[in-house]
Amino acid sequence: MRTLQRVVAACLAAVAVGCGTESSEPEAPSLRMQVAEVVSPNGRNLNGRNLNGRNLNNSELGGMLVSVAYAGATAASGNPLTNVRLQGSVFVGLDGPNPVTGMGFNGARFVGNLGDGSAVLLRVDGITQGSGVDSDLWSYQVSYQGSDGGWRAVCQDASGGALSAIAVAGRWNYLQGVAGGGAKIDDTAAFTFACEGAAIAKCMHFGYKPWATVNGQSLAGHHQACTRMVRADFCGDGASHTTDGQWVNLYDGVGVQADTESWSVEAEWNEAGARCFTSETRAHEPVTCAGFNPIPDCGSTSHFQSGTRLISESPYGTSGL
Repeated sequence: MRTLQRVVAACLAAVAVGCGTESSEPEAPSLRMQVAEVVSPNGRNLNGRNLNGRNLNNSELGGMLVSVAYAGATAASGNPLTNVRLQGSVFVGLDGPNPVTGMGFNGARFVGNLGDGSAVLLRVDGITQGSGVDSDLWSYQVSYQGSDGGWRAVCQDASGGALSAIAVAGRWNYLQGVAGGGAKIDDTAAFTFACEGAAIAKCMHFGYKPWATVNGQSLAGHHQACTRMVRADFCGDGASHTTDGQWVNLYDGVGVQADTESWSVEAEWNEAGARCFTSETRAHEPVTCAGFNPIPDCGSTSHFQSGTRLISESPYGTSGL
């Protein structure tokens, strides 16, 4: 019984921190469902509205932190770092002629780019390497320098507690409801600190690491499709059609996530958004997309051979096309 209580407590904590406050749902997950979510990496997962962390668009910053530059990085000693880049989620670079990698970036400072074109100074305050199958997921505690000179956590939970971030190459378009919203931009000069609990980081924990491959196939497309799926960005314009904390089952054709539920098909996904979706969505009102031309036979696994990256299922079905 003690073991079961710890499992349930861990699951509930993950809901509170990872996805914010849960919304009201037609049917709450059973205890069996909650335990299954903790012990299995496949199948049922929690979604959320945020592409990246809640604190990346606060009043003090004055604009969204849209990316971080490799150029201008300095070591904890103050020495300039050159040739900085990411190998997976671990930084490598040079301090003069000396290679710097991994934990050597603790205390490093970077220049963050805000949506209005201004800059903000960032500092790495701690680094943790993942373990097991996630040994390539490095987590960073990152703070920004406020207008008063003090340092505050870039990534925060709903209560203001500091969260870590995963560094991932490239940047995203954070606009919503417009063409290009939510898109991944392969900018070789910039990277993203993806806050834990939001879509970019969450999809890496689901197994879709954009630098990884499965049987020679890159997972970069699966990762971007996952960010659309997690946020229910059906129209592929950056607009989310869900609330935090709802359940979704996802699976793919490469063996990262398996179909473990008997729920109704919700949608098929690729990098641009949904290729088709049904009335069984997580949305709480009908979803319509301008100019949308859905593919037929939505949910057919044969579509994994013709461009579909992921298929999602929902236990809700509260809206229609």
